[in-house]
Amino acid sequence: MRVISGIAKGTKLNSIESLSTRPTLDRVKESLFNILQNEIEDMTVLDLFAGSGAIAIEFLSRGAKKAYLCENNYVATKMIYANLDKTRLKEKAIVMSKDYRKALESFKQENIQFDIIFLDPPYQANYAVDAIKRIVSLDLLKEKGIIIIETDDERRELLELEKLNIQIDDIRKYGRVSLLFIKK
Repeated sequence: MRVISGIAKGTKLNSIESLSTRPTLDRVKESLFNILQNEIEDMTVLDLFAGSGAIAIEFLSRGAKKAYLCENNYVATKMIYANLDKTRLKEKAIVMSKDYRKALESFKQENIQFDIIFLDPPYQANYAVDAIKRIVSLDLLKEKGIIIIETDDERRELLELEKLNIQIDDIRKYGRVSLLFIKK
């Protein structure tokens, strides 16, 4: 796993491969950033289930102003700090070792809103829709902001998302992985 582009391009990142944490494949990550390339500069980003931090680090490397990385797994959180040190992007990042629900509540209390929110929860956990409900109800997405879900069960996510007052802007499929792009 490596940083694909930007000021930290080529830096190899540490990762943990387990059932609860799995890195986004390089080809999926590359496609994601090709889609978003003109929307990253000076953005505030939330990587809600950050894992190793690779997605948020890629955003920072490509010019995002600030990234918040939320990860509940202690070992993964230590890995995030190591990767931020390696890429020299620590000053632009805020790492939260909290459950996603508590993290979202604290963002509301601090009046923080995001331009881009990336969700890559454990696939079988069904956290993505709950997280989106909370993001919408807490008004954490800026006007013209975007939420991206990485999932291995597009149909399940779409059935649940239909019940919410949100707009699914795009769906991209890469093998068994799909990226759902949601606009406010």
